[in-house]
Amino acid sequence: MRISLIAAALIALPVLAACGDDKAAAPTVTQADLAKSLRDKGLKSQQLADCAAKLFVEQGISQEGLRVMVSDEYDTKAADQETLGMSKADAEKARTAGARVATECMTAPR
Repeated sequence: MRISLIAAALIALPVLAACGDDKAAAPTVTQADLAKSLRDKGLKSQQLADCAAKLFVEQGISQEGLRVMVSDEYDTKAADQETLGMSKADAEKARTAGARVATECMTAPR
């Protein structure tokens, strides 16, 4: 019986390891990370970058979507206009957050 359990565990190990998600090991993107990325990509105002980052995070964009936003993948090439390089759900959230940035962050006192 013990040998059967050990054999089953050894057989299952490679299968379970293959089910792992490499992106799960990626570090969490924080609001501060996103604000820094916005500044690094040309947003001049720290206050505007902080406000925009806050709204993007509040909108509920997934970690995968936030990773796309902070990456440099689309700095030199255009992303698909429908998905912005993210899932459709994240792209919709990003558009909503972008509209909020225009109304809530741009009108905030400086």
